[in-house]
Amino acid sequence: MSRQANQTGSVPLRVCLLALPDAVISTLAGLYDVLNGVSMMGIARPGTEHPFKVEIVCEEAGLLQLASGVPIEVQRPIEDIAACDILIVPSVLLKPGGWQTGRYPRLVDWIVRMHDGGARLCSACSGVFLLAETGLFDGRDATVHFGYADQFAACYPTIQIHPERVLVISGTREDLVSSGASNTWHDLVLYLIAHHVGATVAQEVARMFALQWHQDGLTPYMIFEGRTDHGDAEILNAQEWLATNFSIANPVEEMIRRSKLAERTFKRRFADATGIAPLAYVQRLRIEDAKRRLERTDSPVDEISWRVGYEDAAFFRRLFKRTIGMTPGAYRRRFQIPEFARR
Repeated sequence: MSRQANQTGSVPLRVCLLALPDAVISTLAGLYDVLNGVSMMGIARPGTEHPFKVEIVCEEAGLLQLASGVPIEVQRPIEDIAACDILIVPSVLLKPGGWQTGRYPRLVDWIVRMHDGGARLCSACSGVFLLAETGLFDGRDATVHFGYADQFAACYPTIQIHPERVLVISGTREDLVSSGASNTWHDLVLYLIAHHVGATVAQEVARMFALQWHQDGLTPYMIFEGRTDHGDAEILNAQEWLATNFSIANPVEEMIRRSKLAERTFKRRFADATGIAPLAYVQRLRIEDAKRRLERTDSPVDEISWRVGYEDAAFFRRLFKRTIGMTPGAYRRRFQIPEFARR
């Protein structure tokens, strides 16, 4: 791995972007353009003008139709590549049936060989599904698009998944890198540039391409949806009632009263079924409703606090920050629909 630490630029790092039929064109093309942009746009400092040699690879060279139906040129077949420094699997599109394991045995074997030879393995978004088949992530930490987190956990239960995290770097040599939802490939590519070429160059690339680090994590993007597949009819009834009544005063007490269960029994069954305590569940529903109001209206935060069930606006602000990772005002600035787009 010493070669990967070399920032002199004397020998370009060999980067293999793996194109497979399930790949998403936007991530694949974006990674290719930004990594090549360091050279093409003259961003690197003297002596590091060509830090990366990037190639799109797959089992066979030639045109390959990706998940969206757009063809892309595979520049080299994997059988011609004996070693590389960085291997990146871009986002893949999971169809309704979910990820099907065992579809790409040649690719999996080749990825393992590249890693054995010193390659750093990276995934963008759902590309980690393919990397997970190598077994190299077993017992390690990783991230994936939060929309695919449950599927990933079901497929690969030995991997610790953190869908709220933007970038996870694991492995004994920091050689296993995964990025989270969708455009966190920005964070992945900027990290690789900063690590291998320098932070100054990474910052300049970010400016030139208008890329952003997702420093607030992915929690603000995630939508809370309580579990409903638990099989407890009494608790499901309570959840259905709560979905439209979370803003009333004392909703937990009202749920218990309506259920006719003992308080301790209700709270235990609710937590067992949903994985979260009743009060915390109420808070998450209220915060989700507040998020929608912050995104779609200009209502003052104090009014939104009252509408979702909190008379104490200061408490609401603290709860929102603790739950989402940013203040209500910061959330509104990040996610509110621009005035010109409203109809």
